[in-house]
Amino acid sequence: MTNSSTDETRLRQYRRELLSGIAAGTTAFATSAAATATDGNGRSGARRRTGTEENGSTRQMESLDRGLVAVPVDEGVLVRWRLLGTEPADLGFHVFRDGDRVNDEPITESTNYLDSEGTTDSTYAVRPVGNGRAGGTRKTGGSDRKPGMSESVEVWDEQYKEIPLNKPDPVEGEDGETVTYHANDASVADLTGDGTLDIVQKWSPSNAKDNAHEGQTSDVLLDGYTMEGEHLWRINLGQNVRAGAHYTPFAVYDFDGDGKAELAVRTSDGATDGTGTVIGDPDADYTNEVGRILEGPEYLTVFDGETGEELATADFEPARGDICDWGDCYGNRADRFLAGVGYFDGERPSILMTRGYYEKSMLAVWDFRDGELETRWIFDSDDGNQEYEGQGNHQLATADVDGDGKDEVVYGSCVIDHDGTGLYSTGWNHGDALHVSNFDPSRDGLEVFMPHEWGPYGATFRDAGTGELLWGVEAEGDIGRGMIADIDPNYDSAEAWAGIPLSDNDIGLWSASGEQINENSVNSMNFGIWWTGDLHRELLDHDFLGYDEGGYGHGWIKKWNPETEELELLRSFDGTRSNNGSKGTPCLSGDILGDWREEVIWRREDDEALRLYATPHETDHRLYTLLHDPQYRTALAWQNAGYNQPPWPSYFLGHGMDDPPKPDIDPVSADHD
Repeated sequence: MTNSSTDETRLRQYRRELLSGIAAGTTAFATSAAATATDGNGRSGARRRTGTEENGSTRQMESLDRGLVAVPVDEGVLVRWRLLGTEPADLGFHVFRDGDRVNDEPITESTNYLDSEGTTDSTYAVRPVGNGRAGGTRKTGGSDRKPGMSESVEVWDEQYKEIPLNKPDPVEGEDGETVTYHANDASVADLTGDGTLDIVQKWSPSNAKDNAHEGQTSDVLLDGYTMEGEHLWRINLGQNVRAGAHYTPFAVYDFDGDGKAELAVRTSDGATDGTGTVIGDPDADYTNEVGRILEGPEYLTVFDGETGEELATADFEPARGDICDWGDCYGNRADRFLAGVGYFDGERPSILMTRGYYEKSMLAVWDFRDGELETRWIFDSDDGNQEYEGQGNHQLATADVDGDGKDEVVYGSCVIDHDGTGLYSTGWNHGDALHVSNFDPSRDGLEVFMPHEWGPYGATFRDAGTGELLWGVEAEGDIGRGMIADIDPNYDSAEAWAGIPLSDNDIGLWSASGEQINENSVNSMNFGIWWTGDLHRELLDHDFLGYDEGGYGHGWIKKWNPETEELELLRSFDGTRSNNGSKGTPCLSGDILGDWREEVIWRREDDEALRLYATPHETDHRLYTLLHDPQYRTALAWQNAGYNQPPWPSYFLGHGMDDPPKPDIDPVSADHD
C-alpha cells in the first residue's frame, strides 16, 4: 500500500543511502537506507521517531547489536551473527579470532562461519564490509578495534549458555504446606537499551491453579535479568492476582519508543514494583473462601524494564463487570486472560489485553506514550458482535491479515480489525492451538491453521484476511493439538496435522493445498524450531513424565524423515524440564541470538538457572534476523500467553522459498549521555 508520505520517506532513504555510499567509498562498511549511523555492533544511531508524516507506515523496532554467538562443535567453533533488517541483503562480513581475520573473502552467502582452528579459549568478533573490501588493517585486537567491529565474545563451554537465576525461597501456603517456585514462561526484549536482548522470567508457585479448580495460590513473581544473569529487579503481583496459566500473561516491548522495553501486566492492590513501592492498598485481600478473586480493583500497570519501577497504572480493560456474563458465575471463564503486542496504527506498538473466549469475549488495546496509558479501542462481543462469542482460543496472534499496513488480532476463529471493529467471524468455535503465516506460497497473503474443540470441523485451514475456508477436516470431539510446518520436501508448502496425543482422535497429515499425505499425524504437536542448516522446520517437544511426576518432561528436537515417515532425534536437553504440563513448552523459543535460526530456553531441573541452547549446524542460507520481521517479533511477545505457540514470520519460510521482503522498520536506540 503506497501513499505520498511513504513515497517521500523512501526518497529520503534513497538519498541517504546514495550519500552514504559516496562518502564511504571503498574502505568503509556498507550502510543501509534506513540507518543514518551505526555503532560497533551494527546498531543504528540514537534517534527517535518524529511522527507519521516523516515515517509513513514504517514500524518502530528494536535497534539490535550483532547478537554474535560462538559455540564449540566437533569441527571447531561455529560463529553466527545477525543480518539486520536495515542492511543490504548482500552485505559482506569478516570474522576475527583473537583479533586476526580468519576468512579470506567477505562472507556474503550466509551469516555463520565454521572456524576449524577455533577452541573454547578463542574470542570472536565480526565486521561488516562494503564493496567487497574491508577497510583498515587485519589486526584488530585491543585498542585497534575498527569502526563497525562488533564486541568480542567468548566461546561457550557447551552448546548452551547457563543463565543463573535468583530462585525464590519456599513460602508457606494457606494450609501450612510448603510452596516452592519454578521458572515458568519467559519473554525477551532490550530492557537496558544496549542493543542486546534481556529476559523477563515468570516464577510460578507450586500451588498454582487452573481456572477450573478452586484453591488458594501464592504470589506470582516476575524477574528481569540480563542475558549474563544479572538480576535487575523483582515484581511481586501480590495476593490479589491468582496464580495459574491463564491469569498472568504479560507483554514486554518498547511501547513508548525510548529504546528500552517496558513490561505491561494486569495488577491489583498489593502488587510491589521492582523498587519496593506498593500499588494501591497493601493490606487489601479480595480472595474469597475458595481461593478465587472475583471482586476488587484490577489495574493495567506498565513497569520500567531496566529498574522494575511502576511507570503508569490505570483501571484494567477489559473490565470484569458482572462475573456471570462470561459464561459461568464462579469465575472460570471470566478470568481467562491473554496479552500481546500489535502495530494497530501501522507504525508504533500498542499493548493488547483480552478477557474471555469461551462465550463473551473482550479485547482492549492500550497506548503507552509520554508516561501515560490510554485506551485506543475496546471490542466487546456483547456490543452488537454476538457472532464473535465463543470464537477465541487459548492464545492469539497479531498480524496484518488484510494487507493495509496495520495489524489485526487473529482471535481464534475470528479476526478483530486494526480499528477495533470485527473483520470477520467464521463460527467454527474455540480451539487450543493457532498458527498464522504464509503457509501456502502459491497463494497471496496469510493463512490460519487451527484445530477446534467443538463445532463443524476438527481442524481448518483458512484465508487469514477473509476467513474463507480453504479446506477443513470433520472430526468428533475435542481436537486438542495442532501443528503446521514445512517438514517434507515432497510438498511445496507447509504440512499440517492435528489430534489428541495418545488417542484415536487424529485427522492425519495434510499439505497446505488440502491433500491428505498420511492418515496418521506426526507424533509431535507442541512446538517448532528452525535448528538445522536447511529451511525445513524441526519439531520441539518433550517426553512427558506424567502428572505424578509434577506434570513436566524432558525436552528434545526431532526432524521428520520423509522416506521413513518418522521423526529422528537430533537433540535431547538433559538436565532440563519443560513447562505447562502436557503442552511441553520451554520458557521461550525463537530467534534470540546469531543468524536467523532459532534458540530455545529451558529451565534447569533445579530451577537455579536457565539454559539457552544454540544450534551447532552450519547453513548456507542467509536471511535477515527474524527479530526484524514485525509479525515474528510480536509473536515472541505473545508467546507466553495461554497455551504457548511457536512464532511465525509474515512470509513463507521453507524449502524453495522466495527471497523474503526487506523489513520496513525504523530501529530506535536509547539515548546515552
